[in-house]
Amino acid sequence: MPWGTIQLNDGTSIPSIAYGTWKLGNGQATTDHVNDALSVGFTHIDTAQVYRNESEAGEGLRASGVSRDKVYITTKYSGRADIETSIKNSLEYLGVDYVDLYLIHGPDLAVPDIPTLWKKMEKIQEDGLAKSIGVSNFNVKELQTLLASAKIKPVANQILFHPYVLARQAPIVAFGAQHGIVSEAYSVLIPITRHPGGAVDAPLQTIATRHGAQPEQVLLAWAKAKGVVVVTSSTKTERMQGYLSAGDLNLSDAEVATIDAAGLAGSRR
Repeated sequence: MPWGTIQLNDGTSIPSIAYGTWKLGNGQATTDHVNDALSVGFTHIDTAQVYRNESEAGEGLRASGVSRDKVYITTKYSGRADIETSIKNSLEYLGVDYVDLYLIHGPDLAVPDIPTLWKKMEKIQEDGLAKSIGVSNFNVKELQTLLASAKIKPVANQILFHPYVLARQAPIVAFGAQHGIVSEAYSVLIPITRHPGGAVDAPLQTIATRHGAQPEQVLLAWAKAKGVVVVTSSTKTERMQGYLSAGDLNLSDAEVATIDAAGLAGSRR
């Protein structure tokens, strides 16, 4: 698929679109959805300790028949136990020996402070339990604090990212790019799923019609044009396939700028 991969600052590469399990809950249905996502072509599964469905994600991987080395797995430390116990529990739930990317789910989990927790993250990577380490929901100031003491730089920062939060989040993406930290975007489709009727709707529809695509595909292509890794989800295989096909869309600079402007106009949302 044309989504491809993005090289990280530690020499590894991350698939530029991920299937997220945030709102799937747990149970057999979640296992089936992860299996479906892998079967239609997703190669990156994103989960977290707090989602309580790492076991289902692992079962979905095994059910798919896709070999472990062909799937990029991200999970997150969410503070449910100490971090040393948490990573071991996550690996056990997932049924794997390592994860490709381990993230601190939020800066509030950095107890007693960011440098102390990050040192423990570095040890997790050094021990081979995670190939790469990063963070989630960190702002610029928090990234600066981390970088000031880090021996190993975070490879990624997963953040909320869609047109209506562009003014607030674009500086985080820009700072990350300056320091070799890839931004990952969750909830890219919020303008459609949560805030229909907003300023972004009209340009999305116009651009979608021009490309023979759906508005949600245009939003995903917009995020791709911003250089971020997209984390998205659906329980319907046809939508999963549509999200993958969005990688074929190449928006012009003018189209991206039009979406940016609409997002900024509607940023009160």
